[in-house]
Amino acid sequence: MKIAVFAGDGIGPEVTREAVRVLEALDLPGLVLFDGDVGGVAYKRHGHPLPAETLEIARACDAILFGAVGDPDCDHLERHLRPEQAILGLRKELGLFANLRPAKVFAGLEDASALRPEVASQIDLLIVRELNGDVYFGEKGIRTLPDGRRQGWDMMSYAEDEVRRIAHVGFRAAMGRGKRLCSVDKANVLETSQVWRDVVIEVARDYPEVELTHMYVDNAAMQLVRNPGQFDVVVTGNLFGDILSDQASMCVGSIGLLASASLSGGKMGLYEPIHGSAPDIAGKGLANPMATILSAAMLLRHSLGLEAPAARIEAAVAKALADGVRGGDLGGSLGTHAIGDAVLERL
Repeated sequence: MKIAVFAGDGIGPEVTREAVRVLEALDLPGLVLFDGDVGGVAYKRHGHPLPAETLEIARACDAILFGAVGDPDCDHLERHLRPEQAILGLRKELGLFANLRPAKVFAGLEDASALRPEVASQIDLLIVRELNGDVYFGEKGIRTLPDGRRQGWDMMSYAEDEVRRIAHVGFRAAMGRGKRLCSVDKANVLETSQVWRDVVIEVARDYPEVELTHMYVDNAAMQLVRNPGQFDVVVTGNLFGDILSDQASMCVGSIGLLASASLSGGKMGLYEPIHGSAPDIAGKGLANPMATILSAAMLLRHSLGLEAPAARIEAAVAKALADGVRGGDLGGSLGTHAIGDAVLERL
């Protein structure tokens, strides 16, 4: 079982280190870890945010544990050399098209949410976000109009097959949960979304047990705050999924608690916390590593098929939180390593 560990920039190495400690504590036979450079640190060492040697490591492994990328020192670079291109490049090169982002309020953290505790306690949902299409990968550019004004443009598009494969992921996820799927789009305005909705309805015929609903993205954002308990699985495009999943993270209390999985059509997956590199606190030992630790649990479950140790990790994190283990993001005083120790104790 070969896992690539790409810690990246900012707080990435700190939070990833704690997740690796947890994986090693499980003492799983045959587990081997390989380190590689990505992001700003890779650019500084190799001249590219996703060096060929890093990509080679990724292709040789069963899964990737990813930290974060983003470095203010690299903001002046051309777009294709910026740290964020590492994660986009891995998604493209490894065919990682399905992003799973669970959001659930842990017992004892209802008061940490920006929502009223009785509303926050309802949250237990999974956002399934398409990763390889939409405006992030469409043609784009900046041009100068005849009158001298600059105009930026980005093309949003989805082909039927791209929608079909992510729709199947969403329906299969719903089959394993509450058998309710909400497809989020903007079909009243966007032709891209009309194709999306048409294909999702077509795929729904293969899953008669799943209740399918549709919601415009602006309403979905409002409903996540007003009545989040109505959602079980949400399937949506790249742009809308990016925004809604970050919104969901604050509804559960902290972006430092949410894990994610980016999956291909097979077992290969990339697992990462949804937070960024947080350069303002990098190197200070303040970051909450729980999202990265929970990402490691998702890695064991989805790529290695190890449900029992994955559940052990999740139970240890839940117990730590229930016992009052808190980092600065949750109003506590514990640092990165101390939180890792607390999870290990309960593991």
